[in-house]
Formats: sequence, structure tokens, C-alpha cells
Amino acid sequence: MPSPELDRTTFETRFRSRFADPAFDPLRDEIDRLAAAAWDGYIGGRKSPLTRPAGPSFAEPDYELALDWLDAHAALRAAEAQHDDAAGPARILIINASSRSEHTCPGEMSKSWRLVQIAREVVERRAGMAAEILDLSRLASEYGREIHPCKACFSTAAALCHWPCSCYPNYSLGQVHDWMNDIYPMWVRAHGVLIVTPVNWYHASSPFKLMMDRLVCADGGNPDPTTTHGKTVALAKALELADWPYPRHLAGRRFALVVHGDVEGAENVRRSLSDWLVSMKLSPAGADAEIDRYIGYWEPYATSHDALDRDRAVQDEVRLAAEELAKAVLAQRNDASKPPEPAHEPPRQK
Repeated sequence: MPSPELDRTTFETRFRSRFADPAFDPLRDEIDRLAAAAWDGYIGGRKSPLTRPAGPSFAEPDYELALDWLDAHAALRAAEAQHDDAAGPARILIINASSRSEHTCPGEMSKSWRLVQIAREVVERRAGMAAEILDLSRLASEYGREIHPCKACFSTAAALCHWPCSCYPNYSLGQVHDWMNDIYPMWVRAHGVLIVTPVNWYHASSPFKLMMDRLVCADGGNPDPTTTHGKTVALAKALELADWPYPRHLAGRRFALVVHGDVEGAENVRRSLSDWLVSMKLSPAGADAEIDRYIGYWEPYATSHDALDRDRAVQDEVRLAAEELAKAVLAQRNDASKPPEPAHEPPRQK
């Protein structure tokens, strides 16, 4: 494939474009020096300039791993401890998948956000339960919030896809501020996940799809990058062909879905998201916990919040979905002392 490498002039033009505001004019000499330093990191390919030996819990303790990845790995271990703590609350992660908010160009909150608040109230009024909100609209409204695209390492070899993802940050390309290292622990510590998403062109929202793709490492990803010496393709392929176990890092959690549209696509989006979650070995909380509905069907967008105000039934259905998820999570936790059913090897791996 054609090389994406830039010449210095193009690189520095793109770098300086971040400082178009005239407020930066007195700092042009400093920006020139920053541009030269950034070029040096870019042309030198310094993706992860800060590293340290992996440590005794890894296959090759002396192999140098990025500090960012080691911090993300430690955060996952802490989240696992929270998830497994029987004395802690049952945790429900509620995800607002809409990118719309009053803090950006649309000028008003989304219906998804309002439905999230309905679900949150249901969870928080139950004893022994805690809700955590992941508001993906912040990708559009908050400085430095980014989810970079999945590079599909898994399609080269499962073991090349690290858990958590090691593709970012990439300092040499300026691919920083990646939100996923905060998002992975949210999924890990959760006992149940409730997703609220609008339909955007027959699909879930673009912020949600970015997160969804980057969760591929949670389903079969390699928790030890030293075994592949970072991104060494030959080592990763050899590991996969040597009977890779495809660890299911989110298996056993329960889920609920609320998909809402205005004209078309709601049922297909709900089905595709349900299929995705089931394929990662999460379990549905029941038929009443997966809903697809139209709010203000073929009505003007300008009155869509009025339509939601009128639609008491859909509000109650969201409450029911959250209630069913809470009940399923609590029932599963209460049965935690029972011995699990014998595991069966699937006839085909992922």
C-alpha cells in the first residue's frame, strides 16, 4: 500500500495549523521549535518514548513496555478487583451513545441523555447497586477527548491485538488523548451494561461505533504484549496457530439495550448490537431489557423532545429495561457461590 509518510513541509504545516488563533502570534518562534521537535519524533517513529521493563507478571519481565500501557493494564487489574469484590455494590454501566448535546452545535441535549437519566434513577434507587455513566457525547464537546479508530490488528492475528489496546497513544503521529484507557475499566468493573443509542443512518452512532470497534481486544485479545515483542507479526501469528485460547475478558456480564429512532432502522440496530454483545459472551437480561422504539415517528425534529414528553409508554419501557437488568445482575451475584456449569470447548473459536 502507498506510504503515508509526509515530507517535512507538509508535516509542519499540519502541526502549525493547530495554532491558527492570532493569540498564538507572539509565540511563533516557540511554535517553530515545537514543530522541529515534533518532526524529530515523527521521522524517528517514536510511538512510545517512555518505557520500562514489564515486570515479573509477564512472560518476558525484562521486555520494555510503554508506561501508558502499563498504567492501563494496572487500571484493568484494579477494575477486575472491584468487579470481583462480593462486598462491593453491583455496578451498572449506562452508556449514552448520542453525540448530541447543548454544549455543541445542536444546542440542546439528546433524547438518549434523557433516557439515560430515567435508567439511572431506576438503578440508583435499588439498594446495593451503583450506576456509572459513560457519556460519549463528550467526544464532540470536551477538549482532548478522542477515540482513535481500530487498526484491525486482530485480523492479522488474535495475539497481535493486546488487552488493553496498545496501538495508542502514538506520540510520533500525534495520536494522543485516547479515551479508551478510561473506558476499558468501566466495562470491566461493571456487572451489567445498559446501552442507549439513537439510530444514525441505520446504524448506532459514530462515537459508539468507535468504542465498539476498539473493544475487539476485550474478546480474545492478548493480555501480555511481551509474548509478541510489541507488534511483531510473525510472533503473533505463531501464537495464534499454536492454539490461541481467545480469552473472553468481558464474559458473563449482563446487558440491556434501548435503541430509539425517528423513521427507520431501530430494530436492525437493536438486533446487531445484541448479536455483538452475545458474541462477546455477555448475556441478555431478558426480552423486556431489549427494546427498539420510534419516538415522534415521522414528526418534525423540532418537536422531538415534546414527542418524548408525551410518550409515557417508552419512558416506562426504559424503566422496565433498567429494572430487568438490575434484577438479572443481582440474581447472578446472589448465585455466585454456586459452582459454575462445566465449560465446553466451542467447536469453532472466534
